[in-house]
Amino acid sequence: MTDQETEYFSEEGLAKLKDELNSRKTKVRREIADRLEFAKSLGDLSENSEYQEAKESQMMNESKIVELEDVLRRAVLVGKNGQKNKVNVGSQVVVATESGKEVTFNIVGSQETSPSDNKISNESPLGRALLGHKKEEIVDVRTPKGNIKYKIIDIN
Repeated sequence: MTDQETEYFSEEGLAKLKDELNSRKTKVRREIADRLEFAKSLGDLSENSEYQEAKESQMMNESKIVELEDVLRRAVLVGKNGQKNKVNVGSQVVVATESGKEVTFNIVGSQETSPSDNKISNESPLGRALLGHKKEEIVDVRTPKGNIKYKIIDIN
């Protein structure tokens, strides 16, 4: 196991990760084994590009399995039942920008980040700045374009 930090997941995100691991251990391994068998049937392995490609796919799949298993060992499930008075991983936070526009963000672990769905990582500048703050507080976020202030309107 690598010496990395905890990975935070929602129930849905953890299920997706487990499904991917299961698929790689079963379906993908079987498909690669079938490709290897077919490539072996073609003859001379030293000049067999199909065999080499299948071996490379096998190596990449096994590497991804090890990576997923490591992430799962460090995984912590976060729920929506946590503290509602402070922003935590798993919180849905409504903030107002300096212009008064309200935006809703879900604070998630780095593996589940999806900016198009307003899921921001707890490790991002905004996510990190919001953590631990309460409703009505103003948070100053340092970004490459300068500091931006957000007022926390609601926490779910």
